[in-house]
Amino acid sequence: MKRDSSSCDTYNYGDSAYWDSKYLCEPGPFDWYQRYSALRPFIRKYIPTSSRVLMVGCGNAVMSEDMVKDGYEDIFNIDISSVAIEMMKKRCAHIPQLKYLKMDVRDMSFFPDESFNSVIDKGTLDSLMCGTNAPISASLMIEEVSRLLKPGGIYMLITYGDPIVRIPHLHQEGCSWKIKLYIIPRPGFQRPGRSSSSSKLYLEPVPLTERGMLPPGFVLEDPDSHYIYVCKKMHATPPLPAAIMDPTTPDIVQ
Repeated sequence: MKRDSSSCDTYNYGDSAYWDSKYLCEPGPFDWYQRYSALRPFIRKYIPTSSRVLMVGCGNAVMSEDMVKDGYEDIFNIDISSVAIEMMKKRCAHIPQLKYLKMDVRDMSFFPDESFNSVIDKGTLDSLMCGTNAPISASLMIEEVSRLLKPGGIYMLITYGDPIVRIPHLHQEGCSWKIKLYIIPRPGFQRPGRSSSSSKLYLEPVPLTERGMLPPGFVLEDPDSHYIYVCKKMHATPPLPAAIMDPTTPDIVQ
């Protein structure tokens, strides 16, 4: 497991100083990767509106606000940037369903074990994978996410990372997930020769191999697609993190 060097530039995206500077210079709302409208079918399918949700790396996105408008009742938002958190506390002071805390995803000991029904991550693991000590940082984050989820809880990871670079992290020792993978195109993508892409095509999970990888010869319609890993926390932790494929479903089961 290595740093995502091919997808990173010279900035250290795992450093709070970088994000403090960014939010001071760019205070306007910004959602990484996808807006809630594109993710809504997946979130509504796997995360009930009554869930206690943890939004990691919330930044200054409107994602949580949109979720509240859609009926979600209890969302904790954390970010490593104090600038972003103070900004969001002021912006959302009138929304009691939203709470904001400055916190590092590598150490969320403020929360007791099994505190949440769901954790949503839109680019935060990716940021750590572009930082220093990336493998260690990613391992600490995934371990903490697993600790905070109730058995049967959902970790929804929205990322640019394909299974080759994300499955090994998810299946680290001590974590047990049942995973479904969805792939959606970047916003604004149009299939060649067509005016638009049909969203219905992306609402079905992608079949995976026994090792949790994409099938040989699988071709992405959009080479810059985003991957949505819907990871259900299993009750028992296996002695070894070996991904075994159930031939009747596209899930990875332990």
